[in-house]
Amino acid sequence: MGQARPPRHGRAAMAWQQTLKSPIECTGVGVHSGKRVRMVLRPAPADTGISFVRTDLPAGTNVIPALWDKVADTRLCTVIANGHGASVGTIEHLMAALRGCGIDNAMVELDGAEVPIMDGSAAPFVFLVECAGIQAQDAPRKVIRVLKEVRVQDGDKVVTLSPAPHAAFRAEIVYDNTALIRRQQGSLRLVDGSFKAEVSNARTFGFLHEVEAMRKAGLGLGGSLENAVVISGDRVLNEGGLRSPDEFIRHKILDAVGDLYLAGAPILGQYHGVKGGHAMNNKVLHALFADPTAWRLEEEWVEQTAAVA
Repeated sequence: MGQARPPRHGRAAMAWQQTLKSPIECTGVGVHSGKRVRMVLRPAPADTGISFVRTDLPAGTNVIPALWDKVADTRLCTVIANGHGASVGTIEHLMAALRGCGIDNAMVELDGAEVPIMDGSAAPFVFLVECAGIQAQDAPRKVIRVLKEVRVQDGDKVVTLSPAPHAAFRAEIVYDNTALIRRQQGSLRLVDGSFKAEVSNARTFGFLHEVEAMRKAGLGLGGSLENAVVISGDRVLNEGGLRSPDEFIRHKILDAVGDLYLAGAPILGQYHGVKGGHAMNNKVLHALFADPTAWRLEEEWVEQTAAVA
């Protein structure tokens, strides 16, 4: 494993892995199943990463590592599964919150097949992490440094990962069927506090005709105006409207943060998604790890500024 060199100017300190200080739980509805789900976030040892445990399934078959090569479905959300057939869906908002809060290791216990949707954003999960507290661990944080550009394309959808000294996200979406969105662009540099402040409360969104079609197909049974922004024509049906004029692109960036955390460690590099989504985000991780010259696992160093007297 390579080790990052400290910056030539200033001082640098090794970044340490982090987990939760204490367990914390919540209950909520699964957006697709409509069933109540109990979730417990628990501390986990260093170097174990994020894993999901289905407490409603037999021991020995119920642990699912949150990794890119465990992704089993990306049509309506990100679903991961293990070789025993155990699966968990709608993990992206929780994964984004864990990444945004700097949690390297955690165990997520669920008594159902979905992470509760809460209000459709990552803000409730950030709140849970803050309530549980964050504990530094006696092991250096490992990061995945992007060494050269990796690009995937599917029609007019394009996602790239390219070298950068920090974790950064840029995204663009185009919806010509509603004046509410049309074309939106946004960016996020993932530094302390930026995830919570800039994108964590952006909710998932959909169109009324899509919601009706999903319901007929037995999906989206837990979806409501309490946990998603619903658009009809050029109107937002939710009371109170949008949380920000560009809530749509902010949520797409939130999704990308969560999907990319399935790399197994924080990625240091620039993400750029044009009309991206869960499927494209997973494809770019497959492309990255398929090329051993495109990335390097290393220990993270953070630059420290000298104290002012």
